[in-house]
Amino acid sequence: MKKILFALLLCLLCLPAGARVRKGRTLSLKMPCRLLTGITQRDYSIYLPGSYGRDAQRRYPVLYLMHGGGGSHTDYEHHFHLAQLVDRLLSDKAIGDMIVVCPEGNQQNMMYFNAERDDSGTPDWRYEDYFFGELIPYIEATYAVRTDKGGRAIAGFSMGGGAATVYGVHRPELFSMVYDISGYLRSQRLDFLKNDTSANWRQRVIDQNNPILSIENGTQEQVNAWRTVDWRVAVGDHDFTIEGNMDLVKAFRKRGIPYSLFIDSGEHDGKWLLPRLEDAIRRADSHFRR
Repeated sequence: MKKILFALLLCLLCLPAGARVRKGRTLSLKMPCRLLTGITQRDYSIYLPGSYGRDAQRRYPVLYLMHGGGGSHTDYEHHFHLAQLVDRLLSDKAIGDMIVVCPEGNQQNMMYFNAERDDSGTPDWRYEDYFFGELIPYIEATYAVRTDKGGRAIAGFSMGGGAATVYGVHRPELFSMVYDISGYLRSQRLDFLKNDTSANWRQRVIDQNNPILSIENGTQEQVNAWRTVDWRVAVGDHDFTIEGNMDLVKAFRKRGIPYSLFIDSGEHDGKWLLPRLEDAIRRADSHFRR
């Protein structure tokens, strides 16, 4: 009996590495950039599951995860341990393998949108063009990822939640899910911006991209396209963005666009964000498996 047990133990120890649970990793990298004025390389972070690269034929779904104002593409890893979070969900078999891409939206300009700096009419900050024209194509050419709507989702917090919502409104054919976590959707009077000399310009650009107005004034064809997206809105009951997010929900209801809403006790902070981040990953996975 001892010999049998020893033989079984030896077999387990000698299992090929692929039979064990492999940890994923988050990498901070650079990609070439043409569309952002004066920038030739742009930072981004990417989570790759432990299984990545072991099967040349496999293609992975992608969650694009947008950071908040004043933050960085490294926030989700540095502050919320993104790799550990996804690895835990994978180990628990709560989700399947996926790739998570965290774009950089704060260096040089704190904007995820195209914007004009002055009255000349010439845009000198084309971030949305960069996101759809360079970032997504670069990810899809560089990594083994799915390129269908069902294999692509987007989520974000605060400024990133606003951007995720606007991108879903502008390009609903690209995303199966849009997860708005306390999204900053329209300009508000905020004390922490009172000494920011560029605040008025940035607030104006945010209002130019207000997704609430876009939905309220959208054509029937646009409404039909928005109905193909899983819209998720999550906000704390003491969050300064709650009114804007409630107006987003009202716009969805007015136009007959399905959505789900989550409100719980919380403010605009990391404590509120962390469980919503996990929910966004789980919800994206539910679409990736369809």
